[in-house]
Amino acid sequence: MTDPLALYVHWPFCVSKCPYCDFNSHVRESVDQAAWRAALLTDLAYEAAQLPGRRLSSIFFGGGTPSLMPPATVAAIIAAAEHAWGFEPGIEITLEANPSSVEAARFADLAAAGVNRVSLGLQALDDLALKFLGRAHDVEEGLAALATAQRHFARVSFDLIYARPDQTLAAWEAELARAIGFGTEHLSLYQLTIEPGTRFATDAAAGRLQVPDADFGADLFELTRAMTSAAGLPAYEISNHARPGAESRHNLIYWRYTDYVGIGPGAHGRRDGVATVRHKKPENWMSAITRNGNGAESETPLAPAMRQTEAMLMGLRLGEGVDLARIAALGECAIDAVIDENAAATLEREGLIVRDRTRLRATDRGMPVLNAILAALIA
Repeated sequence: MTDPLALYVHWPFCVSKCPYCDFNSHVRESVDQAAWRAALLTDLAYEAAQLPGRRLSSIFFGGGTPSLMPPATVAAIIAAAEHAWGFEPGIEITLEANPSSVEAARFADLAAAGVNRVSLGLQALDDLALKFLGRAHDVEEGLAALATAQRHFARVSFDLIYARPDQTLAAWEAELARAIGFGTEHLSLYQLTIEPGTRFATDAAAGRLQVPDADFGADLFELTRAMTSAAGLPAYEISNHARPGAESRHNLIYWRYTDYVGIGPGAHGRRDGVATVRHKKPENWMSAITRNGNGAESETPLAPAMRQTEAMLMGLRLGEGVDLARIAALGECAIDAVIDENAAATLEREGLIVRDRTRLRATDRGMPVLNAILAALIA
């Protein structure tokens, strides 16, 4: 049986500057939509030629503000992808959207174009928190967009960010309970992280931003897991929660380390052991399309040891953990050489991992310190 294949379509253009991402240079007053549609289809055709005979399980439109991509472009990409690869039954076609009234007004047309799942960036159910996070919407507008999404799409997910400055355990409990009450099938719940080069990093370095310490973050994490599990939305990945059967197909392909194709500026992919990276700057990507018939900046064969490491890094995020035999096959080594045995024994005694001859997974206690677990096991 052939592993499922995913297509990631990166739309780089943002409608406004974002304080915590690196796509500020991609704000545009206008876009030549016909030219961009043609370029994306050219990029897709190139990738399809590299992976013939596969079938798509998932398409994901992400990036800057993909919900402002013309529905005609979305429909054209979906049609080209189906022609190139064919679709698995019940294919998941997701589009990321900001919860603004402008974008919500396009949901009906996007659903008609073939999108069947939407992921909304609500990020908080508190107006002061949204202002801190640099979001243009307020809670009222965000919830109106959520209601519109639930009318037009069978599958809806939204995200929230917690462990924000000055957030209390009781406040997060109330916010999460409200979020669960909206009845979506999937929630992405992320702890606030400070990324280098962002406004948050500058403020933290200057002492203007205080984030919760690791112990309080662990308390918030434990509360989150308990509440979502009790509500029938158990964690299937470190930050993602879903009703059984409603897990994100697309993200599972990433985490299970199977092939995915990336097109559009800045998109990454993994195909048959080759790491693909598209030119990040839109103009450079477009020039490459014209010059080469694809937008690739690099296509790098990955050594077996690197594939093994990447598969471990991704797979241990999942509640199901990793298949050690598959990891060994990726690394072209014996199964006993996959992990540091002494480190694994110590981690198991401490209740941070569980393993047998075929699988290894992090426990609920181990998930908050997953980076340390990975460093020990892979070393």
